[in-house]
Amino acid sequence: MKKIFSNKNRILAGGLLIAFSTLASCKKLIEIPANPPTQITRAQAFADSATAISAVAGVYTYTVSSNNNGIPYYSGYYDVATALSGNEVSYTSTEDDGQFNSYNLNAKNSHLNDLWTTPYAEIYQVNDVLAGITNNSHLSASFIKQVTGEMEVVRAFVYFYQANLFGGLPLVTTTDYKISATLPRSSRADVYKQVLTDLNNATTKLTADYASYPATYTGGPLVSSGHARPNLYTAVALKAKVNLYLGNWQAAYTEADSVIQHGGFTLESDPNKIFLDGSAEAIWQVPILDSYSGSGDARNFVPYGGTPAYPVTDSLLNSFEPGDLRKSDWLAFNVVGGKNVYYPFKYKDKAPTTPATGFVLLRFAEMYLIRAEAAIQLNNNLNVVVADINAIRQRAGLAPATVTASSSQTALLAAVRQERRIELCFEFGNRFFDLSRTAGDNKYPITGQAPAVLAGWQPDFSIYPVPQTQIELNNTLVQNPGYQ
Repeated sequence: MKKIFSNKNRILAGGLLIAFSTLASCKKLIEIPANPPTQITRAQAFADSATAISAVAGVYTYTVSSNNNGIPYYSGYYDVATALSGNEVSYTSTEDDGQFNSYNLNAKNSHLNDLWTTPYAEIYQVNDVLAGITNNSHLSASFIKQVTGEMEVVRAFVYFYQANLFGGLPLVTTTDYKISATLPRSSRADVYKQVLTDLNNATTKLTADYASYPATYTGGPLVSSGHARPNLYTAVALKAKVNLYLGNWQAAYTEADSVIQHGGFTLESDPNKIFLDGSAEAIWQVPILDSYSGSGDARNFVPYGGTPAYPVTDSLLNSFEPGDLRKSDWLAFNVVGGKNVYYPFKYKDKAPTTPATGFVLLRFAEMYLIRAEAAIQLNNNLNVVVADINAIRQRAGLAPATVTASSSQTALLAAVRQERRIELCFEFGNRFFDLSRTAGDNKYPITGQAPAVLAGWQPDFSIYPVPQTQIELNNTLVQNPGYQ
């Protein structure tokens, strides 16, 4: 089987290796003895802002190098799995991939455990930083406030995406593995509650300015736009998305509108520039720090030649309108058997490139689509809806949409859904989650909902099974309905 993940055993720490770290493994958690000679204590790691910033930097590190610290979606397989489940791509590789595509996922699928555990490695890092800075007399109040807000955004981000993948989750807010190893699953509603609590707290601590690293610090993930560390509008943008998924339409509208009006972002005129360092529409973007390889998405999706491992489906290909720049810029093809076989090409860097690619976690274009969808549900500001849809279409080189402010709610929602499908394809499961989250809402066009467009889909399949490995490790975990 093609190996997509590597280094399942990884030391979980920020830029410094901290004595209280545990080793994340598919098999067990290993306790590290107190203050081993090759590591330093938490007190040393957070003795001042100069050392503490290394741990903070480690939280944002996006790399496919040997340590694999930091942002948990470095491998790109989150995008692969959800693109398979959303019928954006098919597969030519392994049966384990095929399970995501055909909705017959087995809890023993070889990829599930990494999709579950790797994000918890990031949560551990976040909790470790929070433990190290809280009530730390060696750090300034302003430093503690700033970093606490950032860590709350990171933790909310990870839990939000994991809740959409698995439903209820153990809510880990400590670095004590003796506690976390036996935590039961909290409900999905409680996970969302934790996400919003973290984001609400973060908005009271962060400002509109993006924090930078000290001039004397050279070891952290730097990005030309300086958007590697979350700011106020990172928190607000994520809140807008969370509230959209929850159906809190007014909150989603208000938050997306705030980012659009006051965040200082703009749409890139060239779709090819969106995923490069310094992107004008990157609300949150971390650099890819690796000397030998590029982004995980490119490594998985972009072939060296021949048949792509994950060809774009005809369903998605046929959804692009003639002249859409997003098709020519974000898809590429190889000629196989005399036919063009397309593959995802948003991230083009199988190796480091110049200009460099930056991994985009949140971007401005989605705020227009969130504001538009929320306004339709509120049946208010419908002129804004049309303008928001057309802002995305204009950048794509398309004529204005055929809908107007007087169009039916169903037609307007269909127009937004179409733009979300094309604009956000292959990004963090947007298509799969959009289909799943609206499957029971008759306001959305029935013909465009999950049961109609995903063959074999059932309501239970909107989330993945808990990995069998994790259930064996923690007997308090209960399997999701519909899976064995």
